[in-house]
Amino acid sequence: MKKKVLFSLKSPYREQLDVIGYRFGHGEKSLAIVGAMRGNEVQQMYVCSRMIQELKKLEADGAIAENTEILIIPCVNYYSMNIGKRFWAMDNTDINRMFPGYDMGETTQRIADGIFQKIKDYQYGIQMASFYQSGNFLPHVKMMDTGFTDPNFMKQFGFQFALIRKPRPYDTTTLNYNWQIWETKAFSVYTNATDTIDEPSAEEAVNAILRFMNSAGLISVKIHSGYHTEILQESQTKQIQSEAGGLFVSLVKIGQRVQRGDLLGKIIHPFDGELISEIRTPVSGTVYFEYDSPLINEKTVCFKIIR
Repeated sequence: MKKKVLFSLKSPYREQLDVIGYRFGHGEKSLAIVGAMRGNEVQQMYVCSRMIQELKKLEADGAIAENTEILIIPCVNYYSMNIGKRFWAMDNTDINRMFPGYDMGETTQRIADGIFQKIKDYQYGIQMASFYQSGNFLPHVKMMDTGFTDPNFMKQFGFQFALIRKPRPYDTTTLNYNWQIWETKAFSVYTNATDTIDEPSAEEAVNAILRFMNSAGLISVKIHSGYHTEILQESQTKQIQSEAGGLFVSLVKIGQRVQRGDLLGKIIHPFDGELISEIRTPVSGTVYFEYDSPLINEKTVCFKIIR
């Protein structure tokens, strides 16, 4: 393992920002894994730290393939993580909306450019992603449908579900999209948490990434095959929004099978405790996202169902 500063940024108020990368093996740039780009992505950073420990063992055992280089960046934005902010602390911008970056631009554009120059030439790219809303996910892998890669690659992770997302205009400045434009086969891996550590889903993500690396011939490791992955278009999922604001009570768990009309949750008046609204599913399927904040606003996505 080689630990190296990939990008540095001086600050007049804090110590220098040094984005650290951990390299394993040597040779062709085979796989880059990027963890926390936002200040609340603790789980994403934790999964990367677990991957570093696994690769240290594999490298010591000679289990990394010849002419193979693997790079892991556990955390890009620890400036914001240190003070509990999701986005860049100084101007509240999102680094994952600044790719491919610009070395003469705003601070987050420069950070994005500095990172992208180091990772854009890898054959495969995995981003440990998070959702913009508070909630729990059924662990899965997702990719942008840019036409530059084969969705069947997602089966190698062995997750229960894999989703294909049609890019929207605001997706064109994300890491996943730009990776693919630069001909990297890019995937986003979602686990069951963001700002807390969920050990079972972290373990599932680590095993999934190891399965993918094994299938791609980057490492040699004995590991169970996982699920027979079902590949779905994101349009095959159903978003369910709250009809009112108040105290949110979920009555289901991620991964649970539900039938059309089942009660998923309820919204209670925060002052008098009266029931304001019941949340029922209009479709049958599997719950793969569950909102988890105790307070909810009207028209907030509170559940997502794989039909």
